[in-house]
Formats: sequence, C-alpha cells, structure tokens
Amino acid sequence: MLDFCKMQGLGNDFICIKYNESLKYNWKIFSKFICDRHYGIGGDGLLIVGKSKYADLSMRIFNSDGTEAEMCGNGIRCLAKFAYEKGLVKKNKIRIETLAGIKQVEYIIENNIIMAIKVNMGKPITIPSRIPVYLPRNYRINSDKCKVQIRVGEKEFIANCLSMGNPHAVVIVSNLKDFNVEKYGCIIENYKFFPNKTNVEFVEIVDKNNIKLRVWERGVGETLACGSGASAAVYSCFSEGEVDNKVKAELRGGVLDFEIDRNSREVYMIGPAVNVYEGKIDL
Repeated sequence: MLDFCKMQGLGNDFICIKYNESLKYNWKIFSKFICDRHYGIGGDGLLIVGKSKYADLSMRIFNSDGTEAEMCGNGIRCLAKFAYEKGLVKKNKIRIETLAGIKQVEYIIENNIIMAIKVNMGKPITIPSRIPVYLPRNYRINSDKCKVQIRVGEKEFIANCLSMGNPHAVVIVSNLKDFNVEKYGCIIENYKFFPNKTNVEFVEIVDKNNIKLRVWERGVGETLACGSGASAAVYSCFSEGEVDNKVKAELRGGVLDFEIDRNSREVYMIGPAVNVYEGKIDL
C-alpha cells in the first residue's frame, strides 16, 4: 500500500508521495498509471518529495503521459505545502532542489494556516540553445529575446520563447475566449523548432497590471492553471513593455500574483496550494 496526498493549485492537480528507498518503480510507467483518471487516482502529474544534499528537499515531477518535467510552478507550491504539513520542514523559508535548479520558497502563514506560498521562479532564460529552440536559417539573435514565427495553415503566430527551467512559447492573442487552444496548442507544442517540445501560453493583455491566459502544457494538454507558464507569460509581457512589474494573471482555475524584480529580472510567484484528500492505493 502506498500513502499519497491529492493536491491542487488553482485546479492544476497532483498526486504527492514521499520517496523512500523501498519504492522501486519505473516512475515514467508508474506516473501514467497513477495519473489516469479512470484506472488510477487521477491528476495532471505526480510529485515526489525526497531528500537533497544541496537544499531542504528535492522535487521530481512526472506528467500524466510519463514524461519528466524540469519544473512546475503549481507543483512546487503543492509539494511545499505537503512537506510542511507532513513535518518534513519546519521553517518559513526553504530551498527545494529541482531539475531546473534550487528554488527559494516562502510560506505566507496566518494563525498557523498556510494562506499562500511565494516562490522565486528565477530569471528566465532567453538564450535559444538553453531553452532549447532550433532557430530558422539567417535568424538574428537578440540576447534579451527569442522570437520565432510559426505558421499553421493560413495562420501565423509570433511566439516569444523562454525557459523557466522548462521551455515555454508565449503567444499574444486578441480574443482568448474564442481562441482554439486545443488545436493550436497541440501543433505549437510539437513544432519543429522545439526539440524537447514546449509548453504554450496564449495571452490576452487586459491592462498594465492584469493579463488573462490559457495554458497548453507539454505532455498533458490544456490545464486549469500552470505556475511556470504564467511566470513565462508575465515576464514575456513585461519584457515587451506591455505590463508593469506587478501583475495578476487570471487562468481558468484562478488568479496568481506576480512581481518582477526590475534589477535582477527574477520572477516571484504567489499563489495557493490545497490539500484535497489523502489515502492509500494498493499497487
């Protein structure tokens, strides 16, 4: 029997488990089974909290299709809350090791209750080879931005590409409500420019402090929310001068708050994490 906790951040749901050496699973196969909403527990991903030589904890995340992701903004908040409530950490500020590096996490606590979790998502990477992005011939490299033109039939998109530890392509649209996210998200995710595929964010700018977005997650499909995707979208809009450094990002599952340090260019994300239920599963 395996103990688990079902968590969600703005509707982006995960299965959290604590790693121990007796768990001899092939995590890619295991995550596909356990995330299946008909035959398993059901979730967008599997979160595994473990020990770290370099930080307070380590995080591994596997998508529902079995692929391992480098980083997940909603996932790291859920894992951080899980760790705090299970007594794995007792400090208000902790460091979590991910495949995208060590992330600084702060608990916002009122009356002994975690109200929100603040994560330093780091400074986005815009160097094409590190995102990674394969560029067309004669592409003129700008050290601050990586924009590519993507043609789908008669439609043409300008994608601002960057990495938050995982790859993202941000596309600004005029009418998000009527946009066909499923059709174009799937095509852009698998487009020839992206050797590791990419997460795709479709953004509608409301004003200087508010954006709306829908996210097509690599290996998952459209989700109610994506923390790293929202971080990428906010930073992309900020770098284009479309928004200020304090922004609310409205996703289908709710709202995340962001602040960008104008000097370091680091992105800070603040949002909730919720324990849905706990249980045991017979494997």
